[in-house]
Amino acid sequence: MIFDYNVIWQSLPLYVGGVLVTLKLLAFSLALGLAGAVPLALMRVSRQPWVNFPAWLYTYVIRGTPMLVQLFLIYYGLAQFEGVRESAMWPYLSNATFCACLAFAINTSAYTAEILAGSIKATPYGEIEAAKAMGMSRVKLYRRILLPSALRRALPQYSNEVIMMLHTTSLASIVTLIDITGAARTVNSQYYLPFEAFITAGAFYLCLTFILVRLFKAAERRYLAYLVPRKA
Repeated sequence: MIFDYNVIWQSLPLYVGGVLVTLKLLAFSLALGLAGAVPLALMRVSRQPWVNFPAWLYTYVIRGTPMLVQLFLIYYGLAQFEGVRESAMWPYLSNATFCACLAFAINTSAYTAEILAGSIKATPYGEIEAAKAMGMSRVKLYRRILLPSALRRALPQYSNEVIMMLHTTSLASIVTLIDITGAARTVNSQYYLPFEAFITAGAFYLCLTFILVRLFKAAERRYLAYLVPRKA
């Protein structure tokens, strides 16, 4: 079997454009997902059932259904309702990029909320007692102690979620977006060389994953240094 490097070389601009689309989808989805995950996590750790239950139900439904189904429901499903088509949101909901970002953000917010809720629950009680001894209010306790501490400890688990979201963005090609996978599908449809097309896409994903892993490792060394056991 001969690997046709000329086809890949000629298609590099298409792949580079796909990388930019992938990174844009990933950045917007993670930003929106994290913004939604923080209040959801706070609701999940609440002892009030009327506060905790809606957040639990949301995360349970989102994590219990495939990402592809969620994307199809938003991009294709909402269009069947006349009220949606006549609403002010229709210009956005008819846009593939917006729908993909929305679907990915909804999905990652559920997983990230559970990660943060677990980190909040794992906060050493000594930190909470110290904050109370300083006379901090409940709002200040969450703002200055619990949330910053939980966000730092959640870095290893959150890095896995980010990498999973990077791979999940490959579904965007199904709704007409030319991301990395979309570029590979385009090359395959033009040259009928699936091996070259998708091996190249896999190499791009592998490089991006490596970069993300190194960035999170650097962040962990900086923000989790206090958790490393001291040498005698």
